[in-house]
Amino acid sequence: MAQNENDDSVITENGFDEFGHKNDYDEQKKVEQNGSFVHKKEEEEAASVEKVFKHLLVPSWRNQLTIRAFVVSFFLSILFSFIVMKLNLTTGIIPSLNVSAGLLGFFFVKTWTKFLEKSDMLKQPFTRQENTVIQTCVVASSGIAFSGGFGSYLFGMSEHVAKQSSDTSDFKDPKLVWIIAFLFVVSFLGLFSVVPLRKIMVIDFKLTYPSGTATAHLINSFHTPQGAKLAKKQVKVLGKFFSLSFLWGFFQWFYTASDGCGFQAFPSLGLKAYDNRFYFDFSTLYIGVGMICPYIINISVLLGGILSWGVMWPLIETREGHWYKAGLGDASLEGIQGYRVFIAIAMILGDGLYNFLKVLSHTLWGLYNQIRNKRRDNVLPVGADQDSSSSSPELSYDDQRRKQLFLKDQIPTWFAVGGYVAIAAISTATLPHIFPQLKWYYILVIYLIAPTLAFCNAYGCGLTDWSLASTYGKLAIFTIGAWAGASHGGVLASLAACGVMMNIVSTASDLMQDFKTGYLTLASPRSMFVSQIIGTTMGCVISPCVFWIFYKAFPDLGTRKSQYPAPYAIVYRNMAILGVQGFGSLPDNCLLLCYIFFGAAIVVNLTKDLIGKVGRFIPLPMAMAIPFYLGPYFAIDMCVGSLILFIWEKINKAKADAFAPAVASGLICGDGIWTLPASILALFGVKPPICMKFLSRATNSRVDTFLGN
Repeated sequence: MAQNENDDSVITENGFDEFGHKNDYDEQKKVEQNGSFVHKKEEEEAASVEKVFKHLLVPSWRNQLTIRAFVVSFFLSILFSFIVMKLNLTTGIIPSLNVSAGLLGFFFVKTWTKFLEKSDMLKQPFTRQENTVIQTCVVASSGIAFSGGFGSYLFGMSEHVAKQSSDTSDFKDPKLVWIIAFLFVVSFLGLFSVVPLRKIMVIDFKLTYPSGTATAHLINSFHTPQGAKLAKKQVKVLGKFFSLSFLWGFFQWFYTASDGCGFQAFPSLGLKAYDNRFYFDFSTLYIGVGMICPYIINISVLLGGILSWGVMWPLIETREGHWYKAGLGDASLEGIQGYRVFIAIAMILGDGLYNFLKVLSHTLWGLYNQIRNKRRDNVLPVGADQDSSSSSPELSYDDQRRKQLFLKDQIPTWFAVGGYVAIAAISTATLPHIFPQLKWYYILVIYLIAPTLAFCNAYGCGLTDWSLASTYGKLAIFTIGAWAGASHGGVLASLAACGVMMNIVSTASDLMQDFKTGYLTLASPRSMFVSQIIGTTMGCVISPCVFWIFYKAFPDLGTRKSQYPAPYAIVYRNMAILGVQGFGSLPDNCLLLCYIFFGAAIVVNLTKDLIGKVGRFIPLPMAMAIPFYLGPYFAIDMCVGSLILFIWEKINKAKADAFAPAVASGLICGDGIWTLPASILALFGVKPPICMKFLSRATNSRVDTFLGN
């Protein structure tokens, strides 16, 4: 996915979401430069990837789209949708799952083809192009679990979340039919909006797309003899930790008979710390996430938890009766909860605004340089010296081969434009029936400006690997909310508009990442586009069904103390309320603190960029904002994952680099897939037999006395 929290933390398959990526940007840039500009014969031979595959015939684009690829993609899409959905509904931090998708796709199809080969039934060998199709389809499908807003704008429309906000007049409860219809009419527009730009982005501008490049290198390596051996070992490691994680989740389930029971309620740092949500909850999922996320992300989340739950909230609670009314409880937005939610929103908006302006400036500057260089290349040389100095360097064998095949299977521009217009027309006519508050002219305006924003997001993602889909979604929230107003259902209109915008710009950047991956693996643009279409179609059905299982199995879904608090649902709803109603409902001094933290987020980001390499040690405001509402318990899990990786790298860095992603993926997948049987048990009313709780000595004495009487 490229995003990130959940939203913004979509570490989007896209790399890490809005606030961080583990993509080895500089290394990939060096690789690309070496592949393009090295002229010495022996160095070119050593650096060439395509010469390794020179003896293999590249299948046609239709042969790259095999039935077995989409069967494997379907089952992997279900697996990854559960993982992304669980992450969405817990903390919203979603790591890149590209490596896992590529690795598992390689393993399943390779196993199947080996079986057929031994039986003399194999008709078509497994190629890296087919592997790319699988990875593209799986990531496109599971990406809908993020961009569909199940943990943010879409669930924020529900009455359940509305009751926790300051405005309960405007809500729309989730229903499977309208959710699927909504996703089908908004999820394909982004694909058609950037298709005509694929040659400009990938070949002319030579944008890096670090996540797409890294995925391509991974897939290319799998299909070499050495890479296949390593992939086999990685799959074994992934399977081992998948099993351990799944069995650990099963074991933990027995002790969770009611709220506040089980290992996740273990006061490992003391009861007082537990009351302030400082504890280790034994979650293998977030240990795995911590092993994939960069160190600075995990440290930032922990620092945010310490700042908020360790310092700020205890101090503000001492002002009860002065800054806010006494006796409001822990869930009222007019009390302490208002500070938690709105200060987090202020930091998210400050960080999002800064990065939006930063990526936009990079985009405009990059475009200016591209156009200027293009004009310079078009000037006819006057003399021999000028001719030699202005001539562009000769393309390497790899680039010649890739360019030839990338331009071979064209997607007609009329098809892309016609598809966009047709889907936009259907969507404009359909959406007002799903959301009567979202007028047709709001939608028309969004669709007129969306291609420009989709281009900006796709171009910025190519430069920085940052998808700002959630930032564009917030822009739609405030714009449409202010336009509609409170009296015309502005809250629901703005949340629905957020979904429309997020889906367009998110899928646009994802598709361009996939085009880059396809370019480097010789996969046809047509097969990439079709794979993305099929994956998106799968996601529009699978993701709502997965969400529906959670929604029906866990009645307390979306409450702060729930197993699945869906933190960004309340955040997005309150953003919509702010956009419609203004700041009148905030507690005393909350607005002042919001201004301070909004400005601090901008200053911290600016400082990080100005001081060079030292800036990588400065915490990230977006990551710090996440525990302001939830608490720091998951940050402790993630930091445990970072500590394991750090020690492993110190002991054996080569082995850690090779197998840490597989270990992390196994931990994430095992815990994530355990959610399916746990949800089914909950749906059938099967409850765990044991409640494991921890009491203070004084409370335990009172319980003993009561039971003794």
